[in-house]
Amino acid sequence: MSRAAAAWKRVPTPVVDVLLVAVAALDVWLNTWENTRFGVFPAAVGCAALAFRRRFPLAVFLLTLPIALTQDVAVAVLVALFTLAERSRNRRLLAVCIALAAVAGSVPWPLAEADRTMTLVFFVYGLATSATPVLFGQLLQAQRDLARRLDEIEEAREHEQALHAQAVLARERAQLAREMHDVVSHQVSLIAVRAGALQVATKDDNTKEAARTIRSLSVTTLDELRTMVTLLRASGGRATELTPQPTLADLHKLVESSGTHAELTGDLPDAVGTPAQRAVYRTVQEALTNVRKHAPGAVARVELWQKGDDVGVTVTNTAPTRPSLSLPGSQQGLIGLRERAEILHGALESGPTAEGGYRVRLRLPLSAD
Repeated sequence: MSRAAAAWKRVPTPVVDVLLVAVAALDVWLNTWENTRFGVFPAAVGCAALAFRRRFPLAVFLLTLPIALTQDVAVAVLVALFTLAERSRNRRLLAVCIALAAVAGSVPWPLAEADRTMTLVFFVYGLATSATPVLFGQLLQAQRDLARRLDEIEEAREHEQALHAQAVLARERAQLAREMHDVVSHQVSLIAVRAGALQVATKDDNTKEAARTIRSLSVTTLDELRTMVTLLRASGGRATELTPQPTLADLHKLVESSGTHAELTGDLPDAVGTPAQRAVYRTVQEALTNVRKHAPGAVARVELWQKGDDVGVTVTNTAPTRPSLSLPGSQQGLIGLRERAEILHGALESGPTAEGGYRVRLRLPLSAD
């Protein structure tokens, strides 16, 4: 929107109406041929009616038609036509109004013999002149409809983003609950068992009391932890049984069920910790998912490797053989994997290959835990 249009929109409506009435009256005063009472009275009524053009656009247009009988181009008629076109969606009505304005402007006044050829020329000229404000009014109406539609789309997008944020939060809560269940509760349970065993085996009263205290605190912690896990699961989605996180042993099944032509090669030592195994699994999972989404028909190669004190995985795919479908994505998969790698003091690299494919490479220290 231009600055002039924006400034015009800030002008109060009554001021605009007064200005239009004044301009129409000046136009009538300067150009009306018939200065008799019959010519002036309808012109005055038509100009004054412009003040009500927003509420009664069709009636105001009809009241301004007599002005067109005494002028070649009547500002009042054009303004009334513009207002009617801006507010009406009836195309047939607008066409009839254009024709009426053209007829009123081409009929010779006072009624007398006139050249039919010139009358036809004036009629065609009147059609073109009357159609112009109608086209501008319809254009403004379409612009308002488009702006309204864009606002609706923006609201829908914001709603979708809010739903996506809620889904991400629910997924993170479910993941946190799973981690607490699989890792924290397992470690606390071991502490409680060891403390119980120490309480039974020791003969020292102080040690026995300390072991009893440790076991009691461990049990209390487990109860509170179960409550927290239940709350997280309830707010994170439907309450399903907590399943253990995948490890390297699940890679073969992941590759086979990935829906792509993928091959798994190499191996990693048994000393790789559980967090590093999960990072490797999630990296392969995300890379194969991206191959399936963005490189249809490509062949993927999953290579597990060890180099010195570092271990990792490299997933490389060839160029796609078919055009990819436009699928929604959050663009956060590789970012999350990179953050996971940095937490484990490793690194994740990704980028296209010279052959037109794509490569994802995860490096982690062997001692990552």
